[in-house]
Amino acid sequence: MRAARLINLVLLLQSRGTMTAAELAQELEVSERTVYRDVVALSGAGVPVYAEQGRAGGYKLVGGYRTRLTGLNRTEAEALFLAGLPGPARDMGLDEPVRSVRRKLLAALPPGLRDASERAGQRFHLDAPGWFADTDPPPLLADLAQAVWQDRTLTMRYRRHDEVTRTVEPYGLVLKNGVWYLVGKVGEDFRSYRADRVTSVEPTGDTFERDPAFDLPSFWAARAAEFVRQMLRETITIRLSPEGLRQLRFVAEAVAVRAATDAAKEPDPEGWVETQLPVESMDVAYSYVVRLGPDAEVLDPPDLRARVAAAAERMRNLYR
Repeated sequence: MRAARLINLVLLLQSRGTMTAAELAQELEVSERTVYRDVVALSGAGVPVYAEQGRAGGYKLVGGYRTRLTGLNRTEAEALFLAGLPGPARDMGLDEPVRSVRRKLLAALPPGLRDASERAGQRFHLDAPGWFADTDPPPLLADLAQAVWQDRTLTMRYRRHDEVTRTVEPYGLVLKNGVWYLVGKVGEDFRSYRADRVTSVEPTGDTFERDPAFDLPSFWAARAAEFVRQMLRETITIRLSPEGLRQLRFVAEAVAVRAATDAAKEPDPEGWVETQLPVESMDVAYSYVVRLGPDAEVLDPPDLRARVAAAAERMRNLYR
């Protein structure tokens, strides 16, 4: 642990030039006293660390000293591909490997390119969670991520309407709209589980061999599409004004909006179009139409049309 910290200290000075003890302590997440001891140890090992006094002073490497200790270990090499996702990496317990690999990359760059990371970070930022969503990671996410990295079989308790126990070979984690999902193999089937519904995990002590034919992005894309198709079990016929057609994408699922757009008939003289809209249920369809207000008219089924008409009458009486 200390050897890695000493290397990181040298890499920080190599990439940034002069740093104070306080700045080094903050980066390395240690006390300033520890930084002082580490600097003494580096000096004793022949690393030319120089302490410059004064307001603009701090520690720096003398004489253009550069270390070649920039090689990546396996954890850092894997974390490299998460370096652009600091939030998800932190949630999975990989914050330190990502920061370590960034330091090594910066140390390996020529001086003229060392501001590349800061420039990119000030210009592009990924905010994965959706609006109005809980941003706290699931309590057991780091344990699940560790099992995924190490190909370790888990005994997992999972909360549905009841609580079940599953023995899972954890193949991967997916972050979808701020929600983490575990993709794992149970028996001969691949399944997905919401990570925030996992109530306990216990390694079985066994490792598993990954199916070389399994592709996580392809599996997730197929599963997500199937999930949406299963949700949209019913269809309604509606007329939409030009404004209603524009607003539909803010109301319904994207798959349903595409289906309605493809099924739309030619506009009438006033620009209204008749189309078929797939919906999860009649209750959901009712909420869609009410949100679209006077820019949508239900044509079928009759029960839904009557329900919306009654709602419109109640609203008219309310605002009379």
